[in-house]
Amino acid sequence: MVRGARSLARVAVVVRAGAAPLWWLGVVAAGVGALLPGLTGRRIGVLTGAALLLVTAVVTALARRGRYTRLAEGAARAGRGDFLQDRKVTLNTRRRARRWHYLIAFLAAVASSFALPAAGGMLLAGAGAGLWAKAVLLGHRERDTEKLLWVSADRLAAGPAGPAVETFVTTGIAAGDAAPGGARRR
Repeated sequence: MVRGARSLARVAVVVRAGAAPLWWLGVVAAGVGALLPGLTGRRIGVLTGAALLLVTAVVTALARRGRYTRLAEGAARAGRGDFLQDRKVTLNTRRRARRWHYLIAFLAAVASSFALPAAGGMLLAGAGAGLWAKAVLLGHRERDTEKLLWVSADRLAAGPAGPAVETFVTTGIAAGDAAPGGARRR
């Protein structure tokens, strides 16, 4: 192995990894919750859930935006010995590491439906939609600057902009197997 070599994961792919599980678990939890009458009634629960979905999506999409911007502005060029992690490997690793969090969030969303029908599921779906929107915003930045953002894979425990992450790394727009924003390259 080359001295100083490290494995790099795409920032947008890491962000996008939680979007699909949260969205679909939220939709299922909201569907199950809509079947229950709850303490407040279905109508109040669904209206509250819709408001929670929108607010959560916006807050999640804009959370830590300043930190992402600072890390991207201070990004250095990737070294010759750095390994670029495949999109599928990054997705599987992140989802496997968070599977218990997803299960607990799903169960909490379903349990909250006994009080406020469908609201917990819609909150969960809003978090998934917000993560997807954040990945899209990162993709716009990558297209505008024509640089893909990467992060060291061994520093991802608290997320791509967590306290362990000191800087992002950049490559050209054609590197890796994911398009800007973390979607599959076509």
